[in-house]
Amino acid sequence: MDFELSPKAKDYVKRTKAFIKNHIEPMEVDFWADVNAKQNHGDWTTWEVPAIVQELKAKAKAEGLWNMFLPCDKLGAGLSVMEYASVAEETGRSLLAPTIFNCNAPDSGNMELLWRYGSDEQKETWLTQLLAGDIRSVFFMTEPDVASSDATNMEATAIVEGDEVVLNGTKWWSSGVGDPHCKVGIFMASTPDESKDRHHQHSMVLVPLDTPGVKIERMLPVFGAYDAPHGHGEVSFTNVRLPVSSFISGPGMGFEIAQGRLGPGRIHHCMRCLGAAEKSLELMVDRGMARTAFHKPIMKLGGNAERLAEGRIAIDQARLLTLFAAWKMDKVGAMGAMTEISAIKVVAPNVLQKVVDDTIQIHGGAGVSQDTPLTAFYMQARSLRLADGPDEVHKGVIARIELAKRGHFSKKR
Repeated sequence: MDFELSPKAKDYVKRTKAFIKNHIEPMEVDFWADVNAKQNHGDWTTWEVPAIVQELKAKAKAEGLWNMFLPCDKLGAGLSVMEYASVAEETGRSLLAPTIFNCNAPDSGNMELLWRYGSDEQKETWLTQLLAGDIRSVFFMTEPDVASSDATNMEATAIVEGDEVVLNGTKWWSSGVGDPHCKVGIFMASTPDESKDRHHQHSMVLVPLDTPGVKIERMLPVFGAYDAPHGHGEVSFTNVRLPVSSFISGPGMGFEIAQGRLGPGRIHHCMRCLGAAEKSLELMVDRGMARTAFHKPIMKLGGNAERLAEGRIAIDQARLLTLFAAWKMDKVGAMGAMTEISAIKVVAPNVLQKVVDDTIQIHGGAGVSQDTPLTAFYMQARSLRLADGPDEVHKGVIARIELAKRGHFSKKR
């Protein structure tokens, strides 16, 4: 295996790093302070995206730092999964950068899904606008009344009635639905069909958010923060009627599409985690050497130097594992890299959580304030240990694969 980047990929990494340093980092502290002061409340109807976001997006687009996640030369950067991983790490150092480059979740996953599985009409209507950054999107997956770690528990339905599909159900933790530019969602639901196996009982449906019957009920705070102007909403769907052409790849294709969507997305999430961990480690060093107690820099007290070394080791280990998963995905696809994808989904958020926690401790009271990005990084890490499958589910996947190697196959339910 070879993790060496092509000259093209190196150029994207270099320019991305420079853009963040020159244009995003100088304004980001004040940006989030202003957003938190004005919009840290649950009334999403009053949320606004500051004008500086559109200005920076236009600048990034003009410099060709746009849709870099998409492995298509015409619509994106044309980078492999492994090559884009290094770009994603750089963007992870900033809470704002993924949005500025139009490489933010859930839009990146939704765009790649439509690019791979959408009809020509769906691409023309929605993908074009998303790629241009004119609108935002949301992915409706998790439900409040069932254990969503088992996707077959899903209670929301997408039922065909004549030439229409009718949606009913409630979704929550619908990230991005609070953004005033969010105009469309992808709704995953049960479409029961006795003639098909258990993995062809679910569908994905494109839903314009202004469709009658779609209602945002509330925004959910994460550790007391509403993540404006992005937000994580609870949304109800009551007899939402859409043409059958709103199915993505047809009824019953939800699980197959999900695997194609989640594989690259997990690489992106994990590398952004490592970028955030690198930023946190830098903050640990800076704070630890700038503050003194008992006549010594606090980095040299209480085992802090060991925690620094452990952080460096953990980040580098996680990076190598993630790059290996990305390399393998490029070679054999997501299904052939299931062990590695599940492994990084466990490892990367846990590494970030530990490094951030140690850095908060070095910062003392400042660490739990919003004067640094540490509390946001911690929320990111802790949330990702649940999102896209909790740690326990991914460990279960790895265990089943290892058991199968020795001839022990689980019974199908």
